[in-house]
Amino acid sequence: MKSINRRNFLRKTSLSAAAISLLPRTLKAATLRPSQSLYMGNFAAPKLENIKAAFIGVGARGGTHLKFFAALEGTEVVAICDLYEDLVKEKVGWVREVASEERHKDIAQYWGEEDKWRTMLKEVKPDVVFIATNWFNHAPMAIESMKQGAHAFVEVPIAVTLDEMWDIVDTSERTQKHCMMMENVNYGRDELMFLNMCRQGAIGEIMHGEAAYIHELRFQMEEQERGTGSWRTYHYAKRNGNLYPTHGLGPVAQYMNLGRTEDNFASLVSFSTPALGREAYAKKNYPQDHKWNKLDYQGGDLNTSIIKTKLGKTVMVQWDETSPRPYSRLNLIQGTKGTLTGFPTRVALEGGVEGVTKDHHSWAQDEQLAAVYEKYDHPLYKRLNQKAKGSGHGGMDGIMVYRIVECLQKGLPLDQNVYEGCYWSAVAPLSERSVASGGSPQPFPDFTRGNWKTTEPLHIIA
Repeated sequence: MKSINRRNFLRKTSLSAAAISLLPRTLKAATLRPSQSLYMGNFAAPKLENIKAAFIGVGARGGTHLKFFAALEGTEVVAICDLYEDLVKEKVGWVREVASEERHKDIAQYWGEEDKWRTMLKEVKPDVVFIATNWFNHAPMAIESMKQGAHAFVEVPIAVTLDEMWDIVDTSERTQKHCMMMENVNYGRDELMFLNMCRQGAIGEIMHGEAAYIHELRFQMEEQERGTGSWRTYHYAKRNGNLYPTHGLGPVAQYMNLGRTEDNFASLVSFSTPALGREAYAKKNYPQDHKWNKLDYQGGDLNTSIIKTKLGKTVMVQWDETSPRPYSRLNLIQGTKGTLTGFPTRVALEGGVEGVTKDHHSWAQDEQLAAVYEKYDHPLYKRLNQKAKGSGHGGMDGIMVYRIVECLQKGLPLDQNVYEGCYWSAVAPLSERSVASGGSPQPFPDFTRGNWKTTEPLHIIA
């Protein structure tokens, strides 16, 4: 939504300012909960049989969420907001394509000024707000949505700084409104199956996980006036850490029950490679006086972070959106009786996979996995896969939106609570601080203030 100019970006992302401001806020918020607040770990909101939704930011991700949401029964799109009129008009047309005009008959439309979304919230009063804007706007928009009486559903990451994450937690607890980070990868087929296998004890006691977002995105630098590259390129230049941890970490964290009953995030160390790839790409593809060649690229091409949990378990999290290599989220979970991993999907179990492999020294993979899917496919995937087809990312986007709607309509706790969104997103600022300090350990804030021990594990939803 918001254009990021270089001066504001430098002001907002100064590491020295962050180091000064974040620690006192973290210590204070760890012990104080806003008055008349409610812990949101197992929170179930009152049922919403008909869900009135507003959408802020409908370029790429927001548009796909809008289209799938509008097609579901018991939903009503009441407002669409974006900086650009053409996107708003286009998305109104999308709604008309997938649902009857009777159900979405009066869609308020907002565009132009950067604060139009505030006007929309006050005028329309939606039940829920879907936010798919640039990263800096996620926290302010989510917080204001909750203050205006709406549940907030935010694209990844939930926020950029630890202070913002605490403000989101405080606001959610005080208003008793959901704030869910829409980590769609948790709804992928393999991720759901691995969760099911972990819950059934197929790999024994879990000891270690590996997560990543390896996705070469240099082509986004072509988006120079509007679109993701127009603001994300500045992040690459001025921030040095793991800037996008949640796609890989979210599923692994739920396999391991982090932040729920058994274990939680404890600390992190982080290291980055030199920053070479973006500068070389800019020099090769743009004139010498182009704005991308005037940036001082500080963010390392590859970041590796190691998380230690309270029980001493480990998670490796990597990030690289620059290097020329195939896409991967790693998606590895290792236990005392076996290991599951992705890209490509493989399974190794002590004693072998029945009817497939003899022992754990060889992987079950490719066509051999048919028996594994048959036995362990998650019931949620089996129920919703056909309904979610065509929704994006192999159907995981649709399953996620379907579950949001289902939980709100039935008055159920969401699959991902506000604290999980903050824990997973906290890797970014914590990794920046660790890298800046030569890899020194950084403690995770306890966004639950100790209540994670009372939060039930995510069960296998039928």
